Amino acid sequence: MASRSVTLDDVARAAGVSYQTVSRVLNRSQQVAPDTRQRVEAAMRQLNYVPNRVAQQLAGKTRRTIGLATSDLVLQAPAQIASAIQHEASAQGYQLVIAMADAPGVDAARAAVNELLAQRVDGLLLNLPLHTADACELSELLATLPALFMDVAADAPVAQCVCSAEWGARLGAEHLLALGHRRIALLNGPASSVAAKQRFDIWQQVLAEHQLQPHSVLEGDWSARAGYQAMLTLLPDNLPDALLTANDQMALGALRALHQHGVRVPADVSVVGYDDTAESAWYQPPLTTVRQDLRQLGQQSVLQLVANIEQRSWQAPPLTTELVIRETTARAGIADEEKEIADELARLAQRLRARKPRHE
Repeated sequence: MASRSVTLDDVARAAGVSYQTVSRVLNRSQQVAPDTRQRVEAAMRQLNYVPNRVAQQLAGKTRRTIGLATSDLVLQAPAQIASAIQHEASAQGYQLVIAMADAPGVDAARAAVNELLAQRVDGLLLNLPLHTADACELSELLATLPALFMDVAADAPVAQCVCSAEWGARLGAEHLLALGHRRIALLNGPASSVAAKQRFDIWQQVLAEHQLQPHSVLEGDWSARAGYQAMLTLLPDNLPDALLTANDQMALGALRALHQHGVRVPADVSVVGYDDTAESAWYQPPLTTVRQDLRQLGQQSVLQLVANIEQRSWQAPPLTTELVIRETTARAGIADEEKEIADELARLAQRLRARKPRHE
């Protein structure tokens, strides 16, 4: 015989309150005293009560909902942003529903947005790469619904919550230049991505400021596989001294290709990533990268959107980037220095062997 589901009446009896009081606690009413709320919540935990959201929706008591239109969550950065959005939405008393765009471009973005609009969301977050004209088109589609764009140009005339690419991309490029590297390859994201274009433009600008051109320009779809395949096009005879990658996941693929061909990182090639996703510190070697605080971005987007939904002011703190130096970058010429040291050690060993007395 199947066990009976725990009901609101069960919770009310366990907490010693009325059915209506339990309902008010579930709907976050301010009319419940703090000690009563704590008693009801303790009873819910004790009974393992699970709210029936379908019944609540039919009764018109649904919680407010945020919709997230996002690129594929198989990619590390969008997945970590979505996780942070989920946690913050829950903390703010909102449900989160997600629609993934199945392809780049405005048509797939519009389909994802329409899927969320059909679920009667109270506000929208769009973590999709959108050119300014496309973002404006979608903004008009949303009419008065509160929405924030998370992957658009900083000068796009839409409500947005973004990390500036200019400072971060400059940090990575100038780090390699300060180490003495001059033959620097660029591994960028897809041409359809606004973030990729911004990073690429800054890389080129920084190199031009030092009278340099890229050693080579490669493109990938943000995946580790794309980084691996792109690096293979330079192996074994056209290696740069250093590589700037537009995200950590492609850097992972590039590191694997280099390792398979016996190229030492950083002695032979220095590599810089972008994002500082959670796994980057565990790459082998640990990845030098430009940190975007993905958790802060997700949290701040929710707080800003909720303030818009609830029609109250909220002052957003600046979203910053920083360089995290680990073990995939080193001074230019370190391989030559290592060879000189190895040769000198070999010569010393040879002299020691020559001086070793012979036993009769």
